Amino acid sequence: MDLLHALESLRRPLDRELFPLAVGEADTDRRALRELTGQLDDYLLPRLRALDAPLLAVVGGSTGAGKSTLVNSLVGADVAEPGVLRPTTLVPTLVVSPADRSWFMGQNVLPGLSRGTGEGPGALRVVTSPALGAGLALLDAPDIDSVVTANRELAAQLLAAADLWLFVTTAARYADEVPWSFLRSARERSTALAVVLDRVPPEAVEPVSRDLARLLTENGLEGTRLFTVPEAALPDEKARLPAASVEDISSWLTGLAADAAERARVVRQTLSGALDSLATRVPSLAAAVERQQAAFDGLRSIVAGAYAGGMADFDEGMRDGSLLRGEVLARWQDFIGTGDLMRSLESRVGRLRDRVVGFFTGRMPEVQLRDALESGVEALIRGAADGSAERALEGWSAAPGGPGLLGRLGAVESARLGRASADLAKRAESAVRGWQEYVLDLVREEGAERRTTARVASFGVNGAGLLLMLAVFASTGGLTGIEVGIAGGTSVLSQKLLEAVFGDQAVRSLTARAREDLRERVRGLLDEEAARFTGRLEPMEPPRDTADTLRAAAGRIRDHRAELPAAVTAELPVLGAEDVPGAPDVRDVPRVKDAPEGGETPEERS
Repeated sequence: MDLLHALESLRRPLDRELFPLAVGEADTDRRALRELTGQLDDYLLPRLRALDAPLLAVVGGSTGAGKSTLVNSLVGADVAEPGVLRPTTLVPTLVVSPADRSWFMGQNVLPGLSRGTGEGPGALRVVTSPALGAGLALLDAPDIDSVVTANRELAAQLLAAADLWLFVTTAARYADEVPWSFLRSARERSTALAVVLDRVPPEAVEPVSRDLARLLTENGLEGTRLFTVPEAALPDEKARLPAASVEDISSWLTGLAADAAERARVVRQTLSGALDSLATRVPSLAAAVERQQAAFDGLRSIVAGAYAGGMADFDEGMRDGSLLRGEVLARWQDFIGTGDLMRSLESRVGRLRDRVVGFFTGRMPEVQLRDALESGVEALIRGAADGSAERALEGWSAAPGGPGLLGRLGAVESARLGRASADLAKRAESAVRGWQEYVLDLVREEGAERRTTARVASFGVNGAGLLLMLAVFASTGGLTGIEVGIAGGTSVLSQKLLEAVFGDQAVRSLTARAREDLRERVRGLLDEEAARFTGRLEPMEPPRDTADTLRAAAGRIRDHRAELPAAVTAELPVLGAEDVPGAPDVRDVPRVKDAPEGGETPEERS
């Protein structure tokens, strides 16, 4: 794998939204993702594919700094659109040599912007000018401090795509913070940079230019080429500057266009800095992805805990005897009565068994008890599901990333999540009936043995099956007063009668199997209910290996970093102080470039 393929492996995982949850500094993380993706698409990948392609110089700066006027003045034609209204530059204008037009009209640079000669959102206006030599293009960017967010973001995108920044500021605003945040970014990424100090009153040329040079030095940008453009009285906003005012800049750009070696050094300086910046930007992005993953895991854990609690509620409902209240109890009372049940268990088991046989063989309505039991289990399932949904919704409302997610779903959909699904009753009915059939199959299987065949036949499969279903709910916790005796007697009697048919060991085994089968069916229903929550996460969640993939790609880029031809710090052509009235002679200022961590300084490389 070479350096280009290593960068492509970094680009692939960035195609999807990596920060859907409002966790930590999510807005900052999203912006960092956009910036990284943009620089890969707009600069790093295209430039690596064509190292000798024309150099792109982006003219950037604050509102009203005179960027468009400067571009028009440099090429001697009205190619950009200056004006009094702000923001002025809405559609960026790319000025190219006729020889380079075909290159820039393709998708080699800034592929996300459509090419054209008119205006429109998301467009890049391309014009040609014979005043520019082949090998160099000027791009007039929107204001970096525009009140229009899209303009600010586009300006940052264009600057990140540049081989060279021609940064324009004014005598009145050169100390503003917004420009300096961009200039520090250029320093951190070792971007080739020149600064134009525009609209300087003649009497202030020397003190203002010297103060700006001081600020450049204090911000780690010592040695940056500084041009000064004196303030000039123009007849209107669309007028061009006098040729003498921009002669130094024009000569510098002309020399840069004519010197292929110098252009290559500028390109390699900026490319090298952009590559080196990945060593910190990509791990930071990977850590942010891990924060998102932790938030997704937390939301998923809340759902798992809520529905585990629902399963515990169902288990408790089976143990506490509450299922034997209500309709089940009434149907049992129709047969047994309440007077002397507990005495009957010892003194009249045989007589009661005869009456039970009659009950289950048609002389009494068995279907009523079975239906009552089915309804009771279904109600228990619905209660567990409702409680789980309510707990899950409450948990999400308080968890990192949860409120934002619920906000995206909307109040109506969130409220629906807080209750069991509308079709749960139907699915619960099907599950309980399936369980009842399973219990009858257990009875048939156990009754197939010769020793129990006759005894099972005396009850009938349905009768023995119903007794086994009652035995599943054998505890009486939670009941009070006479209900304890009745419900307890219900389960104890069913247990005694089953033991008379199958034996105590077989009854314990059958009861455990029947209970576990019911629990598994209920667990399946609750898992389906939980999926209503987790299903909201899956389409949003980045692949779990995204952070590792990003770090691995950064490692491959580091390993192949040496494949880039040795970067010699671009000594941009410097004019003497005598050529710029009042400007400091930057040749007297040592040029210091930050070497990448662990890398060589320019002197060591030479």
